[in-house]
Amino acid sequence: MTNNLTRSRVLQLYKRLIKLSHTWQAVDHPAKTAEERLYIRNETRSLFRKNKHVENANELEEHIREGEARVELACHYKNPYPRLVNLPTYSLPPSHNRIRYKSEYEVEDMSRPIYLKSYEIKEETSDNEEPSKT
Repeated sequence: MTNNLTRSRVLQLYKRLIKLSHTWQAVDHPAKTAEERLYIRNETRSLFRKNKHVENANELEEHIREGEARVELACHYKNPYPRLVNLPTYSLPPSHNRIRYKSEYEVEDMSRPIYLKSYEIKEETSDNEEPSKT
């Protein structure tokens, strides 16, 4: 049952974004309407394709929330592009002679808005890989 509800929410979000890409009107520069429509359509397709293999319910819910947040921000501010983020100064990278504490990493993660989660670069390291001895 939950799987069907999640699937329908994902499909509704996809349809909403595609419809938005057809009806979008650029406010500041009407000549850029076609460019912004294309951006919305391409961004939607690429992110949905990138995340189509996600099966974890919590991760799916997070992606859905991110998509909904991005739609609401785009409609409110009339700008389809991601908004800039101002992080607190205490969450900036430390100097080279100081060790960062776990709480500093947690604050950095908490201060990152949900609508930018898809832009994070996840470094995946495999524990099974061993350096070759040649």
